[in-house]
Amino acid sequence: MKDLIKNLKGDRVIWSFVALLALFSFMPVFSASSNLAYLGHGTGNTLSYLLKHFAHICIGFLIIFFVHRVPYHYFRAIVKIGLPVVWVLLAYTLIKGTVIAGANASRWIQIPFVGITFQTSTLASLMLFIFVARYLSKTREEAIDFKESLKELWAPVFITLIFILPANFSTTALIFAMVIMLVFIGKYPIKYIGFIIGAGIVALTFFILIGKAFPDSRFFSRVGTWSSRIENYTTDKPDEDDYQIEKAKIAIASGKLYGLGPGKSVQKNFLPQSSSDFIFAIIVEEYGLVGGFLVLGLYLLLLFRFVIAAHKATTLFGKLLVVGLGFPMIFQAMINMAVAVELLPVTGQTLPLISSGGSSIWMTCFALGIIISVTKKEEEIVQEQQSAAKREEALQKIIDRELAAESEADLDEGYSIEEKTANPMKAVFGK
Repeated sequence: MKDLIKNLKGDRVIWSFVALLALFSFMPVFSASSNLAYLGHGTGNTLSYLLKHFAHICIGFLIIFFVHRVPYHYFRAIVKIGLPVVWVLLAYTLIKGTVIAGANASRWIQIPFVGITFQTSTLASLMLFIFVARYLSKTREEAIDFKESLKELWAPVFITLIFILPANFSTTALIFAMVIMLVFIGKYPIKYIGFIIGAGIVALTFFILIGKAFPDSRFFSRVGTWSSRIENYTTDKPDEDDYQIEKAKIAIASGKLYGLGPGKSVQKNFLPQSSSDFIFAIIVEEYGLVGGFLVLGLYLLLLFRFVIAAHKATTLFGKLLVVGLGFPMIFQAMINMAVAVELLPVTGQTLPLISSGGSSIWMTCFALGIIISVTKKEEEIVQEQQSAAKREEALQKIIDRELAAESEADLDEGYSIEEKTANPMKAVFGK
């Protein structure tokens, strides 16, 4: 174990926060999976779900370990191939999709032979953020040309979003918001950003109008769900989502300050997504406001560490990678918590590193691996500078020691270094 820890490079604080969140996740997932166990095999035994979550976390940390050893600038080249591959996967997901627990789950595809479901939009978001960071970090002799950026930057962005939108509006909105934040930080002209936001709103409106006109079309089938969620959120009209929110609020109210205790949640038996989308409500019910604020504090500390890592990065590409991959992770956590307390409509966003799930955990770990790779590079630069300073100091000591030894030898022969320097022939002819 000590050898493994020694092989971990990069920001140790980020490693620590990630490990704390992952370790904390086991108790809520173990407790909140009871309703799934009853529905699945009628026994209520959640051990299999705990072992499954443990396997997902272990695979996630292996992903972090192997990705953080890859120099982050390699992803400049990887994204050139990765983004078109993602488009193919998104198109396949949109057409094929799969079924989970008897319900349509067009956000997922099933990996052949292994039977694992995978949410392609999570991989797409990572590739897109890396692509945007790569574009913004290009060295240019002239200012960004808007027409050129439409082709090189925004066309790939909107192609990716169009593939994600029909099945997952909340993820599309989150990705678009994070891209806008990233280009703003990357000093893309603000007047062009305003135009892009306007174009995005117009495109979304057009998509919704078509969906209203063709409600039976499979491509626009989710438009009615989005509209009803927003309508019910603003009017408090009862529906399935309102049922989930009410149960989540009951769980939070029941937790009070210190909670009911680990495993003693009651609302986990009624919340359909208690181990994933609404796991924060179960955390507050069992661990109280103290536990809820502890989780919130860990995410905020992780955000603060991302800011420090971005500040320390010596390349623009490294800075944008940390921001583009780290900030969406934290914002997703905030959205998940906000939904649980009804600050936002139901979105289906999980709590990173805590909610159960495979692809969401793995893609979060993939992003963390790249971020740690950026911090590892800066750490290697500092170590190299320190090693160079030590070598220079050691060399200077050797030179000083040789000069001292030579000075002593000259004194033994009866003349000083000054004399030897003034008349070098004395060493040959003597006095």
